[in-house]
Amino acid sequence: MLVIPSIDVERGRSRVVFWPGSAVGVGTPTDRPDRIAERLVAEGARVVHIVDLDGARAGEPRNLEVISSIAGRVAVPLQVAGGMEGADAIRLAFASGATRAVVAMGIADRPDLLRECLDVAGDWLAVGLDPRPELLAAFPWRGRPRPASLDDLTADLVAAGVRRFVLSHGASAPDVTALRRLVTSHDAEFVVAGGVTDLEAIARLRDAGIAGVILGEAILSGRIPLGAAIEAAA
Repeated sequence: MLVIPSIDVERGRSRVVFWPGSAVGVGTPTDRPDRIAERLVAEGARVVHIVDLDGARAGEPRNLEVISSIAGRVAVPLQVAGGMEGADAIRLAFASGATRAVVAMGIADRPDLLRECLDVAGDWLAVGLDPRPELLAAFPWRGRPRPASLDDLTADLVAAGVRRFVLSHGASAPDVTALRRLVTSHDAEFVVAGGVTDLEAIARLRDAGIAGVILGEAILSGRIPLGAAIEAAA
């Protein structure tokens, strides 16, 4: 299972300052995303996840120069979320150095747009889903007789050609049993984001067949050392 460090970018800077040695007063803090990515890759990261917070609010990429600067420093895949809401946005991100894109859950109701995004990104397109039933039920689905369940939504998207999903749990702990059922029921790759607070949770997700776990502040703050996370995921 991959451990994928995440950098939330706002106005060109990392929202969380990277200073893993802060507890013992060693190391140099930085909020420059390119330097953070370079350090993370040096520690073993094989993919870096970038969240364009400004892009998420605007509905279009707003930190393309950050993607370019990171791509110039590291030789690993860059996965971008936030503002990736159309084929043109994905093209811009890929031209800047990204190699993977995550689109929002609402694309499940826009089959034409989904097809366009798949034409650009192919198997490197992931759809972000929030698996919490209450949030799925509250989402303003269009053209559906009832709120979509996670299983039905996944089946629809897989049938449309989606092969990757990012399951965002917020601060809620992932339901490992439900995730294991999802993994065994669908021919797709699932990555978990949010709700992972310790090494034991990483190991449980690995055993459930999850392909990757995205860790942001936990890694950047040093609460979960990247090397230990990678070991737990192996």
